[in-house]
Amino acid sequence: MAQAVVIGAGPAGLMAAEELATAGHDVLVAEAKPSVARKLLMAGKSGLNLTKDEPFETLLQAYGEASDWLCPMLAGFDAADVQDWARELGQEVFTGSTGRVFPTVMKASPLLRAWLRRLEGAGVQINTRWRWQGWDGDALLFETADGQKNITPGVTVLALGGASWARLGSDGHWAQTLQAKGVDLAPFAPANSALSVDWSRHMQPHFGAALKSVRWMAGNLESRGEATISAKGLEGGGLYSLTPALREEVPLFVDLVPDLSDEALRVRLSSKKSKTTLSQWLKKSLHLPPQKVALFHEMAKAGSLPQAQWGDVLKRLPIRHTGLCPMDEAISTAGGVRQSALDDGLMLTAMPGVFCAGEMLDWEAPTGGYLLTACMATGIWAGRSAAKWVTRSA
Repeated sequence: MAQAVVIGAGPAGLMAAEELATAGHDVLVAEAKPSVARKLLMAGKSGLNLTKDEPFETLLQAYGEASDWLCPMLAGFDAADVQDWARELGQEVFTGSTGRVFPTVMKASPLLRAWLRRLEGAGVQINTRWRWQGWDGDALLFETADGQKNITPGVTVLALGGASWARLGSDGHWAQTLQAKGVDLAPFAPANSALSVDWSRHMQPHFGAALKSVRWMAGNLESRGEATISAKGLEGGGLYSLTPALREEVPLFVDLVPDLSDEALRVRLSSKKSKTTLSQWLKKSLHLPPQKVALFHEMAKAGSLPQAQWGDVLKRLPIRHTGLCPMDEAISTAGGVRQSALDDGLMLTAMPGVFCAGEMLDWEAPTGGYLLTACMATGIWAGRSAAKWVTRSA
């Protein structure tokens, strides 16, 4: 019988398992999928963004309303610690121009292989194809390839992920199980989500083109990041950080010329020759790339736009869209186990001896390394708390 069971073999669960093993406890990790850390591996296909190398106070601001709650956990495992952790596993890292930190090899697989070897050396047992079904009294129930298994550990850590990318393991089905136990949950909602747009056929030549050097605005939120025009709509880091406002259906605007002031635009417009068309002016005077010109025409219905309004609309072009893409397509989710349902060690107050970590907690953050950093930090926090619990209970 394992002293500790960790359910979920993503970064949060593996961190918790390592903390428990380091404290001298027998640890079993149960993973529903055929292999571990599938979402981490998927993220690594385009370059694994481990963390953001920036001052701690700046890092903390990325977590919004949850920053006070997560502060001690992130202070215990911050951006510098993430980098040290990777190096300890034999993976050198580098920091890009925006402060984002990546393994030199860019991929997640070498890092994960080294981590799994270290966990194996520490005695951590990982069982895949073990799908958690809830509890029968004090026993954890699992459906496995060998039939149903019942385990009654001294302590349990849940690291079950959010409710996006179900095919990788984060399906959110655990929510009903915890609600039935009286655990207070915030409803799931998409975070870091693309936008759906019903494009006209005139936008098809620009699918895959990036919108760079722009400023996105939704309510009090702004972003200077880029986005890509896709067949479904708009996607990219420039929009992902605005998801909290877009979820509330706050109107979205984009400044296509953020480095030009209103006055500079007026000067350029006043010097325009009378026979110069709007498209010619956008291309030749402002040097806008084709995708920006196309977006301007698509959203502004520019054929009927008075010349006096050209500059104002360029600086605040309304983006007409049909809402966020389906939650399962979002990079991450908001919602989950509320802070009020947990003690300071991330133990469920309704279920002593059961701890939670990772994206299943009610917090969100933009892309840029913040998601992975907090998943690992909460995993460590829950693992250490669980180790202390099982030691006291022995």
